Amino acid sequence: MTNALQPFHVLVVSLAVWLNRHQQAVIEYLIEENRVLKEQLEGQRLQFTDEQRMRLAVKAKVLGRRLLDELETLVTPGTLLAWHLKLIAKKWTYARKGPGRPRIAQEIVDLVLRMARENASWGYDRIQGALANLGHIIAPGGSRPDKRG
Repeated sequence: MTNALQPFHVLVVSLAVWLNRHQQAVIEYLIEENRVLKEQLEGQRLQFTDEQRMRLAVKAKVLGRRLLDELETLVTPGTLLAWHLKLIAKKWTYARKGPGRPRIAQEIVDLVLRMARENASWGYDRIQGALANLGHIIAPGGSRPDKRG
């Protein structure tokens, strides 16, 4: 049985060697193409779209800094990895609510001001309680019970 597998092993190994050579030739071509492109740019700054930055950052993260340092990249390895950090930060950033309580409707504000003008002896607790009796809660605690007990 081992004799029957020998030709198969030879075939698999031959195919793997051929694929490795083919991939290495493609990689060498792409590296040379990058060199030519960089020569043509001669210090000109490239403008990348957000999607292009994202695509490059994802691929760069897989390679790692050490390998990126060895390659002729269009962008420095530090920039590529910084783009990746921004991409990750953007992924975990959620929309935030504005600070503080929601605004009180203008008609309620007008009602509070009218009650304060018409009833000069009332304090804020009494105005808040009167509004609570009308169904308008204007503070987180609703209306407080009377302090006099």
